[in-house]
Amino acid sequence: MKKESEFYRRKLDNGLTVLFEKRKLPIMATCVAVKFGAQNESSDIKGISHFIEHLVFKGTKNRNVKEIPRQIESKGGILNAFTGEEITGFWNKLPHKYFNLGADIIRDLILNPLFEKTSLERERKVIFEEIKMYHDNPSSYTIEKIKEILYKPPFNMPIAGTMQTVSNLSRKKIINLFNSIYSANNLIFCAVGKSNFEEILKEAEKFPKFNKKINSIPIVLQNKELIEKRKGIDQTHIILGFHMPKLNDKNRYSAEIFDSILTNGMSSRLFQEVREKKGLCYSIRGCLEQSKDYSYEMIYAGTTKQKIKEIKGIILKEIKKLKNLNKSDFEENKEKLIGLRKLSNEKSESVMMGLLQEELAGNAKDYYKYEEKINAVKINDVRKLAKLKSYSFFGLVPDK
Repeated sequence: MKKESEFYRRKLDNGLTVLFEKRKLPIMATCVAVKFGAQNESSDIKGISHFIEHLVFKGTKNRNVKEIPRQIESKGGILNAFTGEEITGFWNKLPHKYFNLGADIIRDLILNPLFEKTSLERERKVIFEEIKMYHDNPSSYTIEKIKEILYKPPFNMPIAGTMQTVSNLSRKKIINLFNSIYSANNLIFCAVGKSNFEEILKEAEKFPKFNKKINSIPIVLQNKELIEKRKGIDQTHIILGFHMPKLNDKNRYSAEIFDSILTNGMSSRLFQEVREKKGLCYSIRGCLEQSKDYSYEMIYAGTTKQKIKEIKGIILKEIKKLKNLNKSDFEENKEKLIGLRKLSNEKSESVMMGLLQEELAGNAKDYYKYEEKINAVKINDVRKLAKLKSYSFFGLVPDK
């Protein structure tokens, strides 16, 4: 695990928060994230953060749509962006000697997008195709569906929005929201790689000082069970989900161990029980989605219509069995998680994303306390999570 002495964090006079991990490998991963994502959107503008993420790449005051990617990729770099529930991020990864270029391009995207009308309408069609792509992929659709039945609107709506909400996002709405949110006090500048903190600060200080407020929208929990039929598919897709401790909860690390034992990898209990012992499916996997404002576990499997009840029963049984978790499995999964974090730390962009998540949860420095926090978890903390009071369940089945 990296020493904290290699990490720097500072809040600048312009309002921007800077995070930096210094490395020897001659690579720089740089991200600027705005603390506004899908969870901040009301039902009528759902998908607007994702739309803005797309649109800034279509041209700025200083670069056209071709120059933006070419200036990064011609240097052997990677340019990308993402929209999450909590943040919208823009990042690149380059040989370290081009760090200033990478920082300048991200700053240009955030400060100077044109939102040109023709490009905007063209990109709206692209997003329509993206929405249809996720809908038409049964496993993606099923995974997205669990959030819909674990929460009430507007949080339960897709990050990309719907065909209707995206259709209703006018250029004026997009520009007004962008101008009301994208300011230095709402930004995190995160860099990981070979540089020095003074150089990072020079780039971060180039953002003009503005102070704008982000309004939060309540996230309301629920639980439902739902079966949906679809023509043209042969496999049944099922998912079971339940609410878990959030990132600012004292049991957040217990939830990671719980998830690891149950769903993480070929040695996990569900993979062994459902696939290896009984051959009931090809794919069974889980994921723990955690943030400071919401958290849930989801367990997905692809199977036959006749096996829904059996697999669902096994999942619930294996969860219940964790009430009697033994010390050997408990310690083994602690070691597994610590090892996986060390493997993840090889990638500068993984560390960058981890630092952003911890900063949103409270303080990025907590990223470096992972091993200590995992080791501090008591076995009974994990056992308590097995006392499942309620859950949501969705099945997408062939309509034959």
